[in-house]
Amino acid sequence: MTMHSNLFPMWDWVGGRYSMDSAIGLSTMIAIGDAHFRELLRGMRAMDEHFRSAPLASNMPALLGLLSIWNNNFLGATTLAVLPYDQYMKRFPAYLQQLTMESNGKHVTLQGLPVTESTSPIVWGEQGTNGQHSFYQLLHQGTRLVACDFIGFCQTLNPLGAQHDLLMANLFAQTEALAFGKTAAEVRAEGTAEALIPHRVFEGNRPTNTVLAERLTPFTLGALVALYEHSVFTQGIIWNIDSFDQWGVELGKVLAQRTAAELASVREPALAHDSSTNALIRRYRALRHTTPSSMSAKSSA
Repeated sequence: MTMHSNLFPMWDWVGGRYSMDSAIGLSTMIAIGDAHFRELLRGMRAMDEHFRSAPLASNMPALLGLLSIWNNNFLGATTLAVLPYDQYMKRFPAYLQQLTMESNGKHVTLQGLPVTESTSPIVWGEQGTNGQHSFYQLLHQGTRLVACDFIGFCQTLNPLGAQHDLLMANLFAQTEALAFGKTAAEVRAEGTAEALIPHRVFEGNRPTNTVLAERLTPFTLGALVALYEHSVFTQGIIWNIDSFDQWGVELGKVLAQRTAAELASVREPALAHDSSTNALIRRYRALRHTTPSSMSAKSSA
């Protein structure tokens, strides 16, 4: 048996953001089982078919893409916070970072001309109420406009009294507060001291989308992945950019090959980088084999 008989091929036209459902997804299949993996694929296919056939007015990925264009290019919300209200979705914002920013982080059109609009938003986020005690203050009262995608589920996978209702109450309350805020008159009517009123006013009018699914299943997750994939594609078409190349990633890889050889060299290499990079490489080579105590002494010096 040859080594190649134990390998699953991945063609060079399979982009990283789509490799989850190809041979690279073998580890996922092993982790969740063949039946669940097929349900994941079935959810993706269902959203694929919806995107291909649904009228624009009811086409979820197309509408999500158009809303992202509106928020980014017309309202000036250049970042997107993805806020899933389920602990199992804690890495979903990170997945969407790669999908969105690797795909549409481009500065030239298909014709090689400079783009005239801001392209990919900066994607970030956190699950559930963790974010509420972290960065929601900025979302509500900060000076930057941030678009938000809330993701919630009607049924919990772990029933525990009224906890899921309380979780979802937070989701609905946050989107309502972001949309409508709180006026000075409303704050004053609560008997708030006049000096505190400006601090308790919420401007509102912050853009949000809410995706509400029945239950977090492999099918639902597959549909959500495909939803955002097609949304990203829609945005790339409007900006007239190539969502399927990644030359920015390639440049770093090429430079790293040369630098790796310099770091591994037994003799002091002749460095030809810029002065800052040269200094960093020399310091790394000098400190990499020192003991923690000597590293501390050098740092304090």
